[in-house]
Amino acid sequence: MAVEPLRRSVPRHWEMLPAAVRIGILYLAARLATTAFLIGAAELSGPESRWGTQAGIGEFVLAWDAQWYWFVAVNGYPATLPLTDAGQVAENQWAFMPIYAYLSQLVGLPFDSWGIGAFIVTLVAGYFACLVFYRLLRVRQHRSTATWATLFLAAGPLAVLFQVGYAESLFLLWLFLALDGVVRRRYGRLYLLIVLMGYTRPGVLAFALFLGLYGIWRWFRRRQESLPVREIVHIVTLGALATLVGFSWQFFAAIITGDPGAYLATELSWRRNWIADASGGFIPFDGFVQGAEFWFTAWGPGAVVGYVALGLAVLAVAALLLFEPHVRRLGVELRLWAASYLVYLLAVFFPQSSLFRLLVPVSPLWGALAMPRSWVWRLGVLAACLIGQWWWIYNMYGLANAYWQIP
Repeated sequence: MAVEPLRRSVPRHWEMLPAAVRIGILYLAARLATTAFLIGAAELSGPESRWGTQAGIGEFVLAWDAQWYWFVAVNGYPATLPLTDAGQVAENQWAFMPIYAYLSQLVGLPFDSWGIGAFIVTLVAGYFACLVFYRLLRVRQHRSTATWATLFLAAGPLAVLFQVGYAESLFLLWLFLALDGVVRRRYGRLYLLIVLMGYTRPGVLAFALFLGLYGIWRWFRRRQESLPVREIVHIVTLGALATLVGFSWQFFAAIITGDPGAYLATELSWRRNWIADASGGFIPFDGFVQGAEFWFTAWGPGAVVGYVALGLAVLAVAALLLFEPHVRRLGVELRLWAASYLVYLLAVFFPQSSLFRLLVPVSPLWGALAMPRSWVWRLGVLAACLIGQWWWIYNMYGLANAYWQIP
């Protein structure tokens, strides 16, 4: 008889906790799960793994792009672009923005360790990103929906990014704060946030596109929701600022190296890991066309099937954002952001295993998966998140010995 009152009291006590505490508990639980997965991957790391038999969590935290951010913090950016034996621009620091690298260096000073600083920045930024994400969804969604969506984000397939030396968690913090400002029509904070986004990780040009689409949407519905001149000025100015910041890194690279195409050549250097002759200039949307040809030829069906699959995928995603009922309930702002960012990726990226990591900024879509209030559904999604997370960690960190195992 005493069990039933206890069962009813636990949810009440949970709901009475401040949001910062509830999200903190969920975030900590998710980080413990990720830590267990990292330990498991380290134990299974064999002699053929990129990290060898002596792999540990420390090596994983500083693996892959973390090495580049560390290199930026220690050596800065090259004034002379490194070249391959074939005379092409080689991979170099200009592909990585400075804020995460130098902030991690600053935080790590008391420990005399960039790696510890990176871990702290990533972990703390991840918590606040989840907290702001919850607040962002609470504008239009029920508390339970926002809570479960935040848990999906914190424990999702790419949740290891909240514990390793990548800039994603810091970028998500700036992004969610900026989206929250737009949803609440509080634009003042965006002037700083756009700059922070732009120099933390590539993607602020997607935010410029989002602001343009958002401004058009607000203009056409100005009779339903008033659009004061003050808001018009904010939206136009912020869009211009995001565009300026988005292209400024190319300008800085060109000035310092003396090569007008330094940044784009640097980005294309990574593409040669898959396409050996990727030495031409940058052409928008060409990366996904090349990717469809590359992957579907490698898998067997052929390039034509790849082109058809790419077109069908684009149409399917567009239909999802336009018509799926749960996605529509997220609100126009979050749907416009998802569409803008996906168009940006389609325009600039060559699809490979890193694509999954690059999709993290569309995390507001977790809110749609959290809307059905069935415990079976929500626990099923959470289980899928954890299974996906283990698969990602095991392949990208425990094995990491194939061309498709690059996070």
